Amino acid sequence: MSSASRNSFLNRRLNSVQDGDKVARASSNARPFAVSHDDAYTYALRVAYLHYLLQPKTKRKQWVAAPKPPPRTHTSNIGDLVKEFVPGNSMSVKLPHGFRSPLEKRIERVIMGAERLPGYSDAAVKKTFAQAYTAFTEQGFRKSIDKERKVEPLVLIFYSAATKACGLGHERGDDHWKLLVDRHLALFVRLIANILRDQGHERDKPELMSRLTTLENKLLTNDQNLFIDTGQNAGNTIEVVVPLTYNIKDMPMVQAVARIFGLSHSDVQGHIDAQRQAWTEEAALKDLKAYQHRLNSNMSGALGSRDFDVDEVYQEWKKAEGPFLSQMVLEILTARPELARRSTTVHLSSDKPLPSNPLSSQTEDQAYADLGRALSKSDRSSMYGFDHALNLGSISLEDTGSIRAVDEANYTFIPPDPREFFKIITKYVLEFDAMHDDESKQSSLFSKHSTDLLTELCVRWRIPQFTRLVVFLEVAARRFTDTMLTVIDLDNAFDLVKIPSPEVKKPPHIYLHNESLATIDRSKWTISDYAVYQQTLYTLNDALLRDLYDTLMHCYEPKPPSVGPALHVLQNHIFNDPIFSRKEEDAREYSRILESGLQEQAALVYRGFLDAEVPRSQQDWNFSHVVELGKSVVKLCERIQKRYKKNPEILGVNPLTVLVGTMFPNFEDDAHDLIRRIVQVSEERGEELPLQDGFDLYKELVEIRRIHRSSLPSRPFTFDIEELLVDFVWRWIQNAEARAEEFVEEAIKQDQFQVRGHGPGHISLDSERHSHSIIDMFQLFNQTADQVFQLEWDNDVHHARFMTALSKIFANSIARYCEVVDQRFIKEMDTPRPNEKEAAAVAQTTQGRFMQYAKDAWNNKEKIEPFQFYPESLVKLNNVEWAMQELDKLEKSMNVDACADILEKADGPKRQVRRPAKYVFTIKIVEAEEIKACDPNGTSDPYVVLVDEYQKRLHKTRIVMRTLSPRWDESVDVTVSGPLNIVATIWDYDTFGDHDFVGRTSLKLDPIHFSDYLPREFWLDLDTQGRILLRVSMEGERDDIQFYFGKAFRHLKRTERDMVRKITDKLTRHINASLSYEALRILFGRNLASQVNSFFKRSSTLPQLTEPEIENALQSLFAYFNENFATMKETLTDATMVAVMTRLWKEVLMAIEALLVPPLSEKPSNQRPLNQRELDVVYKWLQLLFDFFNARDEDGEVLGVPAEVLRSPKYHELASLNFFYFDTTENLIRTSERMAAATAQRQQQQLQGQMAASPNRLSAPASLGPSLGPHHAGPAFASMGTIRRGKSIMMSRNLGTMRRAKEEKRKEAQADPSDDMILRILRMRPEAVGYLKERHRQKERMAAAAAAAMIVKQSVSQGWNSAGGGFGRGGVPRR
Repeated sequence: MSSASRNSFLNRRLNSVQDGDKVARASSNARPFAVSHDDAYTYALRVAYLHYLLQPKTKRKQWVAAPKPPPRTHTSNIGDLVKEFVPGNSMSVKLPHGFRSPLEKRIERVIMGAERLPGYSDAAVKKTFAQAYTAFTEQGFRKSIDKERKVEPLVLIFYSAATKACGLGHERGDDHWKLLVDRHLALFVRLIANILRDQGHERDKPELMSRLTTLENKLLTNDQNLFIDTGQNAGNTIEVVVPLTYNIKDMPMVQAVARIFGLSHSDVQGHIDAQRQAWTEEAALKDLKAYQHRLNSNMSGALGSRDFDVDEVYQEWKKAEGPFLSQMVLEILTARPELARRSTTVHLSSDKPLPSNPLSSQTEDQAYADLGRALSKSDRSSMYGFDHALNLGSISLEDTGSIRAVDEANYTFIPPDPREFFKIITKYVLEFDAMHDDESKQSSLFSKHSTDLLTELCVRWRIPQFTRLVVFLEVAARRFTDTMLTVIDLDNAFDLVKIPSPEVKKPPHIYLHNESLATIDRSKWTISDYAVYQQTLYTLNDALLRDLYDTLMHCYEPKPPSVGPALHVLQNHIFNDPIFSRKEEDAREYSRILESGLQEQAALVYRGFLDAEVPRSQQDWNFSHVVELGKSVVKLCERIQKRYKKNPEILGVNPLTVLVGTMFPNFEDDAHDLIRRIVQVSEERGEELPLQDGFDLYKELVEIRRIHRSSLPSRPFTFDIEELLVDFVWRWIQNAEARAEEFVEEAIKQDQFQVRGHGPGHISLDSERHSHSIIDMFQLFNQTADQVFQLEWDNDVHHARFMTALSKIFANSIARYCEVVDQRFIKEMDTPRPNEKEAAAVAQTTQGRFMQYAKDAWNNKEKIEPFQFYPESLVKLNNVEWAMQELDKLEKSMNVDACADILEKADGPKRQVRRPAKYVFTIKIVEAEEIKACDPNGTSDPYVVLVDEYQKRLHKTRIVMRTLSPRWDESVDVTVSGPLNIVATIWDYDTFGDHDFVGRTSLKLDPIHFSDYLPREFWLDLDTQGRILLRVSMEGERDDIQFYFGKAFRHLKRTERDMVRKITDKLTRHINASLSYEALRILFGRNLASQVNSFFKRSSTLPQLTEPEIENALQSLFAYFNENFATMKETLTDATMVAVMTRLWKEVLMAIEALLVPPLSEKPSNQRPLNQRELDVVYKWLQLLFDFFNARDEDGEVLGVPAEVLRSPKYHELASLNFFYFDTTENLIRTSERMAAATAQRQQQQLQGQMAASPNRLSAPASLGPSLGPHHAGPAFASMGTIRRGKSIMMSRNLGTMRRAKEEKRKEAQADPSDDMILRILRMRPEAVGYLKERHRQKERMAAAAAAAMIVKQSVSQGWNSAGGGFGRGGVPRR
């Protein structure tokens, strides 16, 4: 829009006022009167001078003295003097209540020299006052003064004290000091008068004050007689009227006029002196009479019906003028009573009504004569000396009589056009007050003197209240349009005319004086006032809109002017006024102009930012320039948002929205180009941009995008910030990975693995029983994750991939930590203890070796010393347990499941068809059978070493002491990208010397053979003797956050399990010795004598073992447990201690199981079954051990392992074994067949259900998984038992999934009974050899059928499976 059209809009003119709405009062058709400066001055001076003439006359008191008595030298009788001057009988001369306390305080100030009045600092005066103060503070005197409140006692006591103080040191006959007594007493009287004056008692105690002053003067006057008669001969006080001086110094209002019009006092005094004969009270009275006549006659010279829109309003105003005119006449007659006495003498009492109309039989002169008589008889105590009961409304000013002819056209004090004169004078007053405004004292437009002058003008010129206020606003608006007033001043002007003035004691004689424009009905205004007010509003609207436009053009500057005042005036004083009407098209046009101007200003400001923040040379650009440019933009937006928070939209335009809409698109385009160019230049130079610069840039751009979205919701951001800067996050993650590897190694190196206690004797809490290395490592993990969280990356897919990459870093770090800590733990546990070192020295020879075996055999019969656990070893176990808890918290904070869901939705089918690049084989070394014996006692101490085809060690199991059928139950993860051969070697551990070779076997791990991802068990024959059982399962190595967390949890869980086993292995030897055939033999051998006696006596029953004897057989084991538990309890946490005890409980169950039945196999066993007595003892041992591990206190609280943990599936199997142990072979076979048939039927139903639910599923049920396909090696009789799906990594991704998997395993074991125990019992029955072989062949046929079904299924699916050979759709099973 052009500036010409804009000015045309902003300077819209109002329609002209209709004919007849004229301002001049002299004639409704006359043009406005041109008022000169001199004319305005002279009429303002006339009114100010008249105000001086009519003001109440000042009176003063005058003393008429009696003849002077003969002179005296000093006071001869103070009692008579006081009695005459201060008589105490009258209440008017009594002291006020509470006077004693301030008097004493003032005397104290005199004594201390702090009195401000002159004459009290003399030392003799202080001495006299001190003497009097002692007498005044006596308790009885205080009560007397408070009660009677008389002055005489005070004066007499002080006189006595002054006489004592001043008479000291003078000879008899020397009376010069007595004059000093009079002076001191006069000072005391003066002090009393001063106190009364300070307390404001000068008015209510005038007689007392007068007498005190007289007493003081007489005491100080040595030539007057103090014995003064208070009668008529002593003098009297009379009131006299102060005559007018006609001096300008006594005329405050005239002085105000002189200041306003810039004249000196001498000039104004000359004008007054020259016009004193014309500017009189009589002229004012004639003005009122003429005004009344013109008002009643509806003539020019007063407001008439032509000036009002409705005649009723005019009549109401005319009626209200009568009482005001009567009051004004009364004021004139009060000031000049002789004006009323010039008429004929007609008696008029004060209660006789005056004539009320010009047709009365009495003349006007008679009326004034009567009024004069009434005034002469009225009470002078009223303000103007007249009786307020007089009926002022009865005074009539209308007559053609003696004062002035009614046809005279001019007034003395009223100008020709009062409204115009008043407006001009108001303009001069406003200019003067603006130039001499004291902001600290005045906030109104007019000063107090100016307001009084303008009010007096309205009273004398009969200007109505609404006209007065409209003129005020008109003058203020004119000065505002001339830029002489601010918007705040204009707002004050509106408040002045809209807020009613406070009530005063004597309101001026103005119609509706206490009302305002907001309260006066607009219909009561004159036509001209209404038109002027309306025109003023439209003029102010245009001016304020221009002012608002100019102000908003600076709104983007650092310190712009405020738009609040202009908006406040527009919205509260103009738009809300009923007289003003705003057109919608004008409002829309103004909003468009304003928005266009703001857009130009925003563009200019942005260009300034660009020039200031971005260098001209592209080679010098870097991210900091973009960041600073963005900060400038954001800072400006935040400043604008804060500035216009309460009123974001100004007349339909939002400065913030305009700023964002103009500046942000430009910045976004420039920032995009700048960033791409900076990256390009960096790549050309072969340099890497600082990561922090990239992060700072991202935060700045995100803030800008937030403001963009909130202000421009329908307009998308120009570019994708996350895609542009994602490489910086990936670089940071790569650096974090390198830092993590170094950090873990250094943390372990610096850690002493000690309990973080507070010194000796302090019992450490569980939270203090892990060391700094694991704390530091997880602090690193949390800080690393928080760094990404703090970015608040606004791309869920990117964020999920970041979390996945971090989870991989965490998993690798945990794996490395577990590996190093486990190696150290094993080394510490295998380090020979002092007693073992001593034995090693003896065992260097063959003879010493056999002696050691003998010693060990002897020690088995005696007490076994507890194992010496190192605290640092146990702290490592605490670290692993604490790490699982922290990892679970980290998994929740990273919201792992949500990240996995996001990536699964984002990748869609592409992720499903992606074949894994790596696979994870989980190899579980379960047990071995009938291995070679390498020790002289006919057993071995076997352990397994697992290596790959490149002789890289993969795993080493723990050592199982003194057995040919060891069970390890240890797992290891092997990551492969193709087929890999592994070799399992069994060694015999020897404490001294080299370890002996037991046997070796191998197995090929090929991902193709495990395409169904189901576990398999392999019985592998050793190349010497015996066989070993391996359970193998495979999972695809996936770039999946759940997979990495599962991998980390598996590392921690296996490390914890291996450490716990290493600990329990140190105790297992004594467990196996205490729960063995040898222990049963010894227990029953102790009762051998009684058995022999029973045999010779041919007794029918053998003696039974007592409960204490059975329990005593385990006392050494219990003592051994307690001693070791006490050692471990000092370091291990409660949770870790329960884990160790739970593992020991499992070893106890395995020992009892080995005592009851042989391992599961298809071959018959040479193990002897127990008889009934032995079986009863074993089950009593089981119950005793259960109670020991449960460890309840006297109150029944469990201190050990919870009962639900002790009642494991193995415990229930042993408990059920008692039902079948002595059953016949035929019944056992029938029961086994029935259970096997039920199991097969249930598995078939499960397979059919899975096929129906997922026809494309390529995995077989877990129970049919073992031994599928041609790669089954060995006899494989273990498949006769139930084999379930092993624990996958995905099932171990947090503590919750691990607990659920464990609970499901327990439920499956209880819901799916197995005949394994029956088959193990049948191995001890020679007659069951055939059945065992038949069950073996049956299992092989079932496995072959399941494998054939799987091959057919895979063949059918190859028609649509593009992944090929046996991997299933997409190379991985569906999740």
